[in-house]
Amino acid sequence: MKPQTPADTVVYAIGDIHGRLDLLEKIQQRIANDAMQRAASRRQLVYLGDYVSRGPDSAGVVDRVRAWLPEGFERITLKGNHEDLLLRFIDGEIVTGRHWLDYGGLEAMAAYGVAIADLEARDDASVIAMHADLVARIPAAHLDFFRTLQISHRAGDYFFVHGGVKPGVPLPKQSDRDCMWIRKAFLNSNAEHGAMVVHGHSISEQPEIRRNRIGIDTGAYRSGVLTCLVLDGETRSFLQTASS
Repeated sequence: MKPQTPADTVVYAIGDIHGRLDLLEKIQQRIANDAMQRAASRRQLVYLGDYVSRGPDSAGVVDRVRAWLPEGFERITLKGNHEDLLLRFIDGEIVTGRHWLDYGGLEAMAAYGVAIADLEARDDASVIAMHADLVARIPAAHLDFFRTLQISHRAGDYFFVHGGVKPGVPLPKQSDRDCMWIRKAFLNSNAEHGAMVVHGHSISEQPEIRRNRIGIDTGAYRSGVLTCLVLDGETRSFLQTASS
């Protein structure tokens, strides 16, 4: 039996955006157009996390995700590992902040107007100065957005999460860290997880469809391709937008 969404429900799941506001705006328009052609009255919009880092406009992406909700849509926003890094840095984990700098944190902070120190600087004084600047500049509404992100979402036979799940662990007992960060053990597993897992986090050139998972991180920040999975009953399709 094929996995399916709840009755009369279409689900749009958007992969890792990573500061690409231009691609987000395009995919949202494609979603709005697609929804007009579907009979389902319930429409869920699921963001799989990693709104920030690497791309040029993390702050703009957060504003757009928070603001864009067409009539009749439900919005579900999940937490990615980059939101985890951002929050841990804001909460004072300087070592974590230094790690984040190497994986797009500089671009994220620059989008919030932070004065970026020498790009090669990783000394405590430089990182602490950037931390203080970020804390002063990040809008309270954005901070609240990051702190209230969900870890996972279930819709019918589908389980949505940023990173994946730990094989052999029931879905209700998955740890937050595995849901945001797991990679190899999940990607290499053929185990049944109790639902079809829809995830981002691990880049592939095209959406990756396996018997137990669907990966939709197509590396928007570097490939210029953002992917949305569309689930409607037993059917599935994809929407994509690319850089001009």
